Amino acid sequence: MNPTLFAPGSAKSVAHRGLSGLYPENSVEAFREAAKLPYFGIETDVDVTADGHFVLMHDHTTGRTGDRDLPVRESTLAALSEVRLLGKDGLPREDLRVPMLRDYLDICREGDKVCVLELKVRFTEDEVARILAEVDAAGCRDRMIYISFFMENLEHLRKLRPDCTVQFLISQWTEELLPTLIEKKMDLDIHYGALDEEKVRAVLSAGLTLNVWTVDDPAVAEKLAAWGVHQITTNILLGE
Repeated sequence: MNPTLFAPGSAKSVAHRGLSGLYPENSVEAFREAAKLPYFGIETDVDVTADGHFVLMHDHTTGRTGDRDLPVRESTLAALSEVRLLGKDGLPREDLRVPMLRDYLDICREGDKVCVLELKVRFTEDEVARILAEVDAAGCRDRMIYISFFMENLEHLRKLRPDCTVQFLISQWTEELLPTLIEKKMDLDIHYGALDEEKVRAVLSAGLTLNVWTVDDPAVAEKLAAWGVHQITTNILLGE
């Protein structure tokens, strides 16, 4: 089974939580399968355990995607490693455990993919520094896009690594959004439903990179691509 194709124009497709339309989200399997296909990048969510290890999980707890419900930030890596991720049939799989950040970075590097890394929670500056150190150790410094709903995470990144690429995640368009991003020299990753063609033109005219999430309808993807968005984050689509 393959992802649904769409005509992307110049837009680049980003696999949301790996190829999550076909494989368990934020799993090594989803990352590996996405890496086999001509995606521009692979997106995932990073959180930190109680004992300071960086793991990949969208939710604050493991209950929706795993066979037991543990709070990520209050659990040790050893405890989280016991969680079996659920397959697409809803059954636990012995071969799928909560991945670590390094697992994902290695897969992206080996597959020559851009890492679109969402800082899922509010991180301290020290934690951000340690994420950057892991990125460097994996040889991925030059293939990173960092995204976050928390502006302070992006500000930590820019303080520690002024030349890094960051995109501010947001679900709604606001009047102050574009002036703020222009001032801070940050790009935009926004829910596609918040956009119209005029807003897209405004972002592009400001010279910002525009990523949209999460688009699974080929007709919507083609419309956005025609408007000129740069990146389309998707669970199941793949640009032809």
